[in-house]
Amino acid sequence: MRRSIFISAIALIATTARAQEKAPLLTGKVNISIQDGTFECDLTLSDIPPVKNYFIRLNSGMNPLHFRSRQPNDFLIGYDKSFADTTSTGESNAYFFPDNTRKGKFLPAAVQIKYVGRFPVVKDTLTNYSAKDWKGNIAFNHNSVRADGVQSAWYPVLYDAGNDKSYENVRYELDITCKDCSTLYINGSVPEKRSTAHFKSDVPQELVLFCGNYKYSNIGNTYVLNPDITATQIAELSTLTNSYKKFYTEKLGIPFEQAVTFIQTTPTSARDGWMFVTYPSIVSIGWGDNGLKSLFDPKMQHWYRPYIAHELGHYYFGNYKVFNAELGDMMSEGFAEYLSLKLTKEIIGKEVYDQKMKSKLLELEEFKAVPFSNIRSKADYDDREVYVYYYAPVVFLAIEKEIGEKLMWKWLNTVLTTNATFTNYAFLTTTLQRTINNEATFDKIRKQYLESEKSLENAISKLAE
Repeated sequence: MRRSIFISAIALIATTARAQEKAPLLTGKVNISIQDGTFECDLTLSDIPPVKNYFIRLNSGMNPLHFRSRQPNDFLIGYDKSFADTTSTGESNAYFFPDNTRKGKFLPAAVQIKYVGRFPVVKDTLTNYSAKDWKGNIAFNHNSVRADGVQSAWYPVLYDAGNDKSYENVRYELDITCKDCSTLYINGSVPEKRSTAHFKSDVPQELVLFCGNYKYSNIGNTYVLNPDITATQIAELSTLTNSYKKFYTEKLGIPFEQAVTFIQTTPTSARDGWMFVTYPSIVSIGWGDNGLKSLFDPKMQHWYRPYIAHELGHYYFGNYKVFNAELGDMMSEGFAEYLSLKLTKEIIGKEVYDQKMKSKLLELEEFKAVPFSNIRSKADYDDREVYVYYYAPVVFLAIEKEIGEKLMWKWLNTVLTTNATFTNYAFLTTTLQRTINNEATFDKIRKQYLESEKSLENAISKLAE
C-alpha cells in the first residue's frame, strides 16, 4: 500500500510540474479551402522563450509575406534561411532573424507571420494521385485536409538547436475558417460542425488539423471522426480504448488524462496505409479495410489491436515525456512497443503475444545490433524500424526478466518522471541504476544488454530460459 501511494505522489508531482510549464501561445486566423488546396494564415507566436540558437520551422510549401516583431517593439524583420536544419524528410524551411552584427540571431518575444500555401488536391486514385503519402504531408484528398504538427510544420514551430528541443506543443486561440468544409477539428478541442469556429486551449498541444466534410461520434469519452465503422463497433472501440488506458494507468501509476480522438481518413496515394499518434489524436490512414475496420476483422485484429496498444502507449512515451538526443527515438518507440507487448500478453491474449514475439525474433535473425552505449546518432541504428520496434523491446523484456516486473514498471515510471535536458544513454542508465539500487545487478545488465556487442544474442538467450 505504501509503495502505490509513493508512485501516485510521484505522478502527481510530475503532472503538476508539466501543467505549470509555460508553452508558447499561438493566436490568429487560418483560412483553408479543401477544393483549392490552400492555406492563408495570419498567426502570432508569443510568450517565446529566450532561446539564442534557434530556428522557426515552417512548411516549405508555405510562402511568407512577412515576419513582424510584435514584442518588445513593432517592426518588420529581415529573415534568412538555414540549410543546416531540416526535419527528417525535409518538409520545412528553417527561418531565423540575423541580429545587427549579422553574426548572431535576434528573437523577439512575439512574432507575427503572414503566409499562404497551395498544395495538390487528390480527387481520385485512377489518374490524380501521388506516389507516396506520409505523416508530414499536408494532405488534401477529395473531401478533407490532414496535417500533423511538428513534421508538417503547417504553423510556425520554434526549435531550440542548442538543447535539441522543439516547441510544437503550443497554447492556442485560433479562428479557423473552411467555407467548403462542414466539420473542423484541431488537436485538443472538440470537433465543430460548422465552417467557421473559434478554438482555444490553455493546455499545450501539437496542432494536428483535420477539416472537411465528415461526421463524427462521441461514445464513452472517445471521439471518432469520419468513422467507417458501425455504431456498435464504435461503442466497442471506446470500451477497448478505455480498458487499454486503465491497464497503463494501473501499471505505470500515472493517469491517462486525455480523451482519445480517432481520425479515419484516406491517403493521397493509391497503396499507402498506416497510423500515427499526436495526442489526443490517433490518425488512421488507409483505403477500405486498412483502417479502423481492421479492429473487427478476425484475420487482421491480431496485429491491429496490439498496434492500437502501441499508439496508446505513446501517450506516455512521446507525449507525457518527450525524448530527444541520439537514443530519443529508440526510447519513444521501444518503450511504447514494450507496453504494447505487455498489454497484448495480459489483455489481448498470450497466443497473439507469442505470435508477435516469434515474428520479432525471426526478423532479428540476421540483424547486427549496435548496443545502446555505442549509438552516437540515429544513423547508427542502421535499420531504424528493426532497431526501435524489434531489437529495443526484446532488450527491455530481457532486462525485465533480470529484475522482475515490479522493478521494470518502477523503472518506466522513473524514466517518465525524471527531468533531463537530454534523454541520452546517461539518462537511460542513470534511471535504471537508481531504480535497481543494486550495483552488482546493474553492472550485469549494463555489460550484457547495454554495452555488449552481443547484446541481442544475450537478450534472446535470456528470454529462452
